Amino acid sequence: MLQVVIAEDDFRVAQIHEAFLEKVPGMKLVGKAANAKETRQLLDACTVDLLLLDVYMPDQLGTELLQYIRENYPKLDIIMITAATDKAFLEKSLNYGVQDYLIKPVTMEQFQQSMQNYKKKKEKIESRKEVDKELLQEVFGTPRIEQKNTATLPKGIDYRTLEKVKEMLSIEQNGITSEQAAEKIGASRTTARRYLEYLVGRNEAVVEQMYGIVGRPERRYTIKK
Repeated sequence: MLQVVIAEDDFRVAQIHEAFLEKVPGMKLVGKAANAKETRQLLDACTVDLLLLDVYMPDQLGTELLQYIRENYPKLDIIMITAATDKAFLEKSLNYGVQDYLIKPVTMEQFQQSMQNYKKKKEKIESRKEVDKELLQEVFGTPRIEQKNTATLPKGIDYRTLEKVKEMLSIEQNGITSEQAAEKIGASRTTARRYLEYLVGRNEAVVEQMYGIVGRPERRYTIKK
């Protein structure tokens, strides 16, 4: 159960966000703060996983609290929920590693989607002992580019051309001949066949001997499923 604190000076908005939070499984409200001082007191008194932090509070800006929080609670996660549209607030929030930045008024759908995304990311990180591409994509939200390890490729096999041939095979679901492949990648038939046979040897593609109308056999390559 993730422990949550809401820091919001408008009690009506705080009540709305509390009601939204009650509908998110696995999250529990442990306190509400109406200003920066109460926020610090709550963080001192409770074990908190996530702080929902407003920018405009009567005694101190929420963004001015970020340095204090990072120095004293480095593992605390923060989601900004604010009416502030000044880009400087967003930039400072990003610099201090906030998980999300929501602009008021926040609908229940927006609120719950942000909470679910946060939970999913946190659960993914905590469930893994090592980093992999799937985890990186989950955390950073963009596909990670594979490292181009050309040292393991044999002579005559270029990484970029190999990736181009693999992409072509994944599109050509019915298979393709070396002659057709050569036309698509702009290379000679011999070169195309070298890459295709290399993929067959790595068990990433399969080859089948086909016979045309005139009886001349041709090798047709398809991606390994």
